[in-house]
Amino acid sequence: MRLPVMPPVSPMLAKAADELPDGDGWLYEPKWDGFRTIVFRDGEEIELGSRNERPMTRYFPEVLPPLKQALPERCVVDGELVVPRADGMGLDFDALQQRIHPAASRVNRLAAETPAMFIVFDVLAVDDDSLLDEPFAERRRILSESVVTQPSVQMTPATTDRTSAVDWFTRFEGAGLDGIVAKRLDAPYSPGERTMVKVKHHRTAECVVAGYRIHKDGKGVGSLLLGLYDEEGRLHHVGVAAAFTAKQRTALLSELEPLTHNALDDHPWRDWATADAHQTGRLPGAPSRWNATKDLSFVALRPESVVEVTFGQLQSGRFRHGVTLLRWRPDRTPESCTYGQLDVAAPVALTVLFG
Repeated sequence: MRLPVMPPVSPMLAKAADELPDGDGWLYEPKWDGFRTIVFRDGEEIELGSRNERPMTRYFPEVLPPLKQALPERCVVDGELVVPRADGMGLDFDALQQRIHPAASRVNRLAAETPAMFIVFDVLAVDDDSLLDEPFAERRRILSESVVTQPSVQMTPATTDRTSAVDWFTRFEGAGLDGIVAKRLDAPYSPGERTMVKVKHHRTAECVVAGYRIHKDGKGVGSLLLGLYDEEGRLHHVGVAAAFTAKQRTALLSELEPLTHNALDDHPWRDWATADAHQTGRLPGAPSRWNATKDLSFVALRPESVVEVTFGQLQSGRFRHGVTLLRWRPDRTPESCTYGQLDVAAPVALTVLFG
């Protein structure tokens, strides 16, 4: 592709904060719950690249024609791939994940059944001009004048009013907002650097600990497998708690050892190893769509211990992002760890936010 001369581009990143920054010079945008994507266009050629520089083009063929209608003839833009729910009420991250599949026939079928949309929020180059060193205010102006929005290609809403941004944070969570991102209007585009500020939703939940995975270095516990019971008494795998220090990983290995005894006798996830890669059940052993060779085996524990964790979102019965262990809860029984305890945002129509 004959694109502007510029170094390899990785997305500009954000650092977490508890509150949105205040004062002049900030622009606030929704933080979307999708796949961060850089779009490269040169005439009829379009390439999509993920945050980790994985090729994405083949997985989302349906967005290519609208991108050709929406974007300048030669450009590089930054944005988010998302899949709206069929009823238009928020986003469907599970459907988005399903799109990462090796079979072209399945990709094409899902492209028709669960079409994606692209939300654009920055421009890195137009024609032969790299815009990386331009202030964000100028890049945003160029973007607003260059993009022709389509039903499946939208510019992200933005505001300089912090009060409005705080209102978005709570009112539009059900539309697919993972939080709010704040960007300096005078800042250049800094690939790979955490120059933005993000504030994400955080809630707490009590979960059953039903297993663990060994850390990638082979020493100690790398992550705890968390479960919640549904109304019929089935224990679903809802996520993991990780990010332990080396000392904690070693200590957990000793503390959890008694719970490994006879753990598989009546374990609700004992059949995980036979799980098909495409099954919809929430088991901890289903192969990763991003890395089919990744070892997802786990050590089963008798589901008798409870932990309190923070989480950002619950989507399709699973935690999305930011699961952190707060404390062990010996005062709670495993049976009390149900979906019913969770406070979940009500769905909101995407058209309300884009309108």
